[in-house]
Amino acid sequence: MPGPGDSTESRKSKAESRNSRAGLALLLGRPNVGKSTLLNRLVGEHIAAVSPRPQTTRNRLVGVVNRPGFQLCLMDAPGVHEAGGTLLNRMLVRTAMAGIGACDLVLYIAEAGWPRETEPQQEGPAPDPVGPFHRALLAEVGRSGKPVVLVLNKIDLVPRPLLLPVIEAWSRAFAFREIYPLSALTGENVDRLVDVAGALLPEGQPLFPADQITDQSERALCAEYVREQVFLHTHDEVPYSTAVAIESFDESERPQDAPEAKGIGPGLVRIHATIVVEREPHKGIVIGKGGARLKAVGTGARREIERLLGCRIWLDLHVKVVPGWTGKRGALAEFGYLGR
Repeated sequence: MPGPGDSTESRKSKAESRNSRAGLALLLGRPNVGKSTLLNRLVGEHIAAVSPRPQTTRNRLVGVVNRPGFQLCLMDAPGVHEAGGTLLNRMLVRTAMAGIGACDLVLYIAEAGWPRETEPQQEGPAPDPVGPFHRALLAEVGRSGKPVVLVLNKIDLVPRPLLLPVIEAWSRAFAFREIYPLSALTGENVDRLVDVAGALLPEGQPLFPADQITDQSERALCAEYVREQVFLHTHDEVPYSTAVAIESFDESERPQDAPEAKGIGPGLVRIHATIVVEREPHKGIVIGKGGARLKAVGTGARREIERLLGCRIWLDLHVKVVPGWTGKRGALAEFGYLGR
C-alpha cells in the first residue's frame, strides 16, 4: 500500500523500479558465425569489428540496448574453437569461455545450415546439423545453469524447407529456452530477439547510463576500426597476426562543449597508430606497392572514426614488426589482450 505522503510520480517510480530488468547476455559461438554483425545491428551502431576473417573479435566488449522496462547488455566475445596454437589463440578461447560465468543469459549463435554444405538426402541417414563440437560446448554451457537461447543465424542462405528440420535437430540437442532463427546480415527477423532476451534478464537497475551504447573507450574503438580495415584489405595469413596500438590521441582541437550533431562537425582529432605484425613479409603486404594498401586501410578507418567522433580526423599509420608477438605474454598485455 502506498503511504499517505507518496505522490503519484513517486508510486510510479517505485513500480518501474520493481519491474525493471537488466543484465549481460553473452554472444557465444564459433568464429565467423556472425556474432559481431548481430551485435552491431541490435545496438544500431558499428562498435564491433566485422570481417570475413576468423577471430576478428579478440576482446570481450559490451553493447547496450535500452527498451522500456529493461536494459540488455550484449557481450561479444572471441569465437570458440579448439584451443591450440599460440598463446593468443589459447587466450581467445579462455576469454570467450570466461564470459559464461560473467553473464546472466547465453545467446548461443550457430549457423542455420547443414555441415559442410550437405543437405538431407532421400536415402540414407540425414547429416547432423549440430555435430560433436556444439554438443560438447553446449554441455559445458549447461553446467553453468544459465538460460540459453539458440540464435540460428544466416537463414538467408538456407532454403526454407530445410530450416524446420534444422530447428528440430537443435531442439533435441539441448533444452533451449527458445530457438530464434534470423539473418544478422539482412536484418530478417532480428527485431524481436531483444524482447526475447530481455524477458530472461534478472530484475535490477540498468548497468549503464541510458545514453551509453558500449563499454569501450573511443580510443579502443579507433584501434578496432584500423584493425578491421587491415582484415578487409590483406591476405588470409596476415590479419591473425595483426594488432593495433594507438600511440597518441590528441583532442586539443576538438570542441568539448559542441552540441551533438549528425555528420562531421567542427574540430579535429589527431591520431597516431601503429599496426603490428609478426613477420617482415607481412609488413610489406600491409603497406602494399607504393603504400597503396596502407593508404586504403587509413581511408577506410578514417571514415569510420570520423563518424564515431563527429569531427575531422588526422590519422597517421605506421607498420612495425614484432617477431612472435602472438606468443609473448608481455606483448599481449601491451596490446590489451591479456592482463599484466
